[in-house]
Amino acid sequence: MFNTPQKITVLGSGSWGGTIAQVLASRGHHITAWHIDEKEVQYMLTKHRHPYIDYLQLSPAIHFTTDLESTIHGAEILIVAVPSHAVRSLFKSVAKQLEPDTIIVNLTKGIENDTLLTMSQVIREVCSIESNRIVTLYGPSHAEEVAQGLPTTLVSASTSMETATTIQHMFSSPSLRVYTNDDILGVEIAGSVKNVIAIAAGICDGIGFGDNTKAALLTRGITELTRLGKKMGAKPETFYGLSGIGDLIATCLSRHSRNRYVGEEIGKGRTLQEILDGMQMIAEGVKTALSVHQLGEKYEVELPISKAVYEVLFEQKSPRDAVTELMTRNLTKEGNI
Repeated sequence: MFNTPQKITVLGSGSWGGTIAQVLASRGHHITAWHIDEKEVQYMLTKHRHPYIDYLQLSPAIHFTTDLESTIHGAEILIVAVPSHAVRSLFKSVAKQLEPDTIIVNLTKGIENDTLLTMSQVIREVCSIESNRIVTLYGPSHAEEVAQGLPTTLVSASTSMETATTIQHMFSSPSLRVYTNDDILGVEIAGSVKNVIAIAAGICDGIGFGDNTKAALLTRGITELTRLGKKMGAKPETFYGLSGIGDLIATCLSRHSRNRYVGEEIGKGRTLQEILDGMQMIAEGVKTALSVHQLGEKYEVELPISKAVYEVLFEQKSPRDAVTELMTRNLTKEGNI
């Protein structure tokens, strides 16, 4: 277990990556943070503030750079915080430079389109490394609140409890409590698919539905997450933990949620493309909705909410028609997973 300052590289310095870089720098670790946008890198280097979270003050000790190759050399911990669609290409660029014992900590939520792999599976496939070197760190954790030091909980998931515990201790503090979990597959499915349910929650907000609707949506949403995860080989109890119901609640209710925002704007009548064109940051649930639709077909799992979101996003179904179809499906017994 690491008890001394470590050389840590953060790949991706958006709102979450930048916040995590600052969290670890404040604990005395040596942080190099790579980011693709030169203007934003220069802003962080000179202003010591984040371009997306203006109250996030960044330590002058964090070295922000656009030089990807230099960030990998000698890194003991490699933290991944880039959009899900960029993970494969990024690791193709750095795989040969990884140190033999580097631990990779995945923060990215999403399921890759077409391959239907989780992010840790993508990393393993590209880098040909053992699963015990990968940790996924998920949970209800909006960067805007972590940046303020508000109490937050996460789950460190790995096939190796030793590795998961190492990261647990590295990240934990009085304002950030980290639990461990050996079901990395379940944690990644839960933390990714909940973004699709959050889009549905936003659609309900945009249309003007009430608390009854939102409560039902969250309850049936966790059923969908569990149903899919169980079919894919994950542990059902994982979906009632932090990466499942915990993150689902935060993402579906929070004003900070980009996925909920996308759904809300669709519910108000805007098109998906004009919403995405006006956003600085990524709403992972949009791409994940396509993957979840493909997973439902592959595993022959009934996912009515996710299916409705897919149809609204990609088949131009009216949000109100989608809700009507959900409400008028064949009646069934509660508890069927």
